[in-house]
Amino acid sequence: MPENNDVYPVGLSVDYPERSDRLSVFFRIIIIIPIAIILSLLVGERETQEIVEGHAHYKEIVRVGFVVVAVLLMILFRGKYPRWWFDWNKQLTAFSLRVMSYLFLLRDEYPSTDEEQAVHIKMEYPDVENDLTRWMPLVKWFLVIPHVLVLGLLSILLVVAVFFAWVAILFTGNYPRGLFDFVLGLLRWGLRVFAYSVLMVTDKYPPFSLYE
Repeated sequence: MPENNDVYPVGLSVDYPERSDRLSVFFRIIIIIPIAIILSLLVGERETQEIVEGHAHYKEIVRVGFVVVAVLLMILFRGKYPRWWFDWNKQLTAFSLRVMSYLFLLRDEYPSTDEEQAVHIKMEYPDVENDLTRWMPLVKWFLVIPHVLVLGLLSILLVVAVFFAWVAILFTGNYPRGLFDFVLGLLRWGLRVFAYSVLMVTDKYPPFSLYE
């Protein structure tokens, strides 16, 4: 298992808001719906059905979202990670994190589909020949199981933290800094695991940490 360096090639930061909009926060679960639908169209899948000769049906799954299997095969057999695939994955990840940051009340700006806003991700384009091992994508899903289990448990605390932050903002207009750092830390941790095992931009094993 690769050792960690002090600086991990994937990171996330969100500008701490001095003040939060109470009205926006109160109705957040409703006003997020339009941008959530747009995100779901980008990262999900659509199923279509057509009738053939009046009785026979066939289904076609239209898959969109992150480029994963194709990247795995290119790294495995060609030792390449096409730059435009990386750029697409990075931008879609950034958009997803803007939506999640808005949902978790970290920011009040409505998530942009293309502008960075106050949510900053660091994701370095990999030098495949020097930074990635061809066979690693085949086992990364197994190596991250401990992370998945821990993050699954911490997600319960995430819901509790966001709820208390919601109440605190409604009464004070401020997101408690400790809760903000905890929620941001979980997003950061999840991003590192996602970048390692799904986007495959690094072979450095993600640290079990909420911090950079």
